[in-house]
Amino acid sequence: MAAVVVLVIILVVSLLAGVHWYVWRRLVGDTTAPGGLARRLGTAAIWVLPLLSFAALTSGRVGAPFWLERVLAWPGYLWLAVLLYLVLALLVGEAVRPVLRRVLDRRDRAAAGGPDEDGEPSEPSGATAAAQASGTAGDRLRPAGAGAAVGGKGDDAGAGHGRAAAVAVDSAPATQPSATDAETDPEAETDADTATDGPAAPHGATDATAGGGDDARPATGVSRRLFVSRIVGGAAATAALGTVGYGTYGVLRGPRVKRVTVPLAKLPRAAHGFRIAVVSDIHLGPILGRSHTQRIVDSINATQPDLVAVVGDLVDGSVADLGSAAEPLARLRSRHGSFFVTGNHEYFSGADEWVDHVRELGLRPLRNERVEIAGGFDLAGVDDVAGEDEGQGPDFVKALGDRDRARAAVLLAHQPVVIHDAVEQGVDLQLSGHTHGGQLWPGNHLAALANPTVAGLERYGDTQLYVSRGAGAWGPPVRVGASSDITVVELASRQA
Repeated sequence: MAAVVVLVIILVVSLLAGVHWYVWRRLVGDTTAPGGLARRLGTAAIWVLPLLSFAALTSGRVGAPFWLERVLAWPGYLWLAVLLYLVLALLVGEAVRPVLRRVLDRRDRAAAGGPDEDGEPSEPSGATAAAQASGTAGDRLRPAGAGAAVGGKGDDAGAGHGRAAAVAVDSAPATQPSATDAETDPEAETDADTATDGPAAPHGATDATAGGGDDARPATGVSRRLFVSRIVGGAAATAALGTVGYGTYGVLRGPRVKRVTVPLAKLPRAAHGFRIAVVSDIHLGPILGRSHTQRIVDSINATQPDLVAVVGDLVDGSVADLGSAAEPLARLRSRHGSFFVTGNHEYFSGADEWVDHVRELGLRPLRNERVEIAGGFDLAGVDDVAGEDEGQGPDFVKALGDRDRARAAVLLAHQPVVIHDAVEQGVDLQLSGHTHGGQLWPGNHLAALANPTVAGLERYGDTQLYVSRGAGAWGPPVRVGASSDITVVELASRQA
């Protein structure tokens, strides 16, 4: 077993190292000059940022002070999200690169007046056309017999005049960077390499026509390879940062309220329209704190629910560090009270201490137990499966075994994977969280491999399962394609 763990660690570290090298190559190595300030800063960042991510992931588990966890959390976790979308954007850029090079090549051929890809001559560029027009006008204005004046035939003298004019044009000095500019220009070394890589261009040829490969210069004055790398790298960085920025704003703004109607065959008419505010995966921690809890409480209270269900993963940390961040939960308001079940992260943070703390805040923990809700249905809750390592875990027989199955039953269970136990116990509706809806696209596809339902309402036999995307975020405070939510589940009686 230990050997397997070591192998997995080696594979993960190797993968991360390869990914960071790829990002450095495309964003730093391909776009900056060796030894330049930009390359030194980019190389330093590609070393420091993953170290911060590793520190953010491990600081809580090794007992680091909470203030240090908070310092490390923002840059460390955000880099993980940025890295994901940088890699995805750069991979898309690999398909864009050859297309962009082809477009630049066609443009340069057109500017040089050479044949296009179909073999047809291109229209001459503005400079070429002007030169041709100037030569024609000169022929018209030359006096008759001008060639005889220098002792030769007129035609020979005219040809000599044309050659002299061509030499004058070709020998006109082009604008070149000075020695000082070459020292400060990050492209100077790249351009110098380009100039010496192959045979010299024909006398009088422009940079755009000196070569047709990646080292040819487009109109920007830098090598085509460098130009394309900067365009693709800049676009990838902009897309990644914009995506992560918007996803972070969505988390810090707070969850939106969703409403879902769930018909239950056994629900009596008196309970028709009963509203349960379901909130999961708040994940209070070094990033999301007391103000986040207060936003959630305000949103729930505004819906005027009949009952509040907090279905696990409330915290990522100890009561000593986060107890005050959870205190706004004491202001939850509903007709039939607020209930809580543990999630897997409670068992990373001291589940028994948190159960006691939420009880002090006025929430009722349901630890493999059931209560009868006035109006005609049973509400049950089970501990999370992560508690099995501590001798706790879910006990469906204890929570549901002796109930009257003629009554409707609603089960609170953090992880959707226990749905099959719920079906066996004749549960009508299971309310869960845990998946975050994937949190970061395309994570929803990975979440689907481990969970029967990633988000929303689905039916399993006579049992329905509703999975919330959660109200917070784990790790990076970012959500992409899976916005946070609080769901008001309205129970509907078929007898009504």
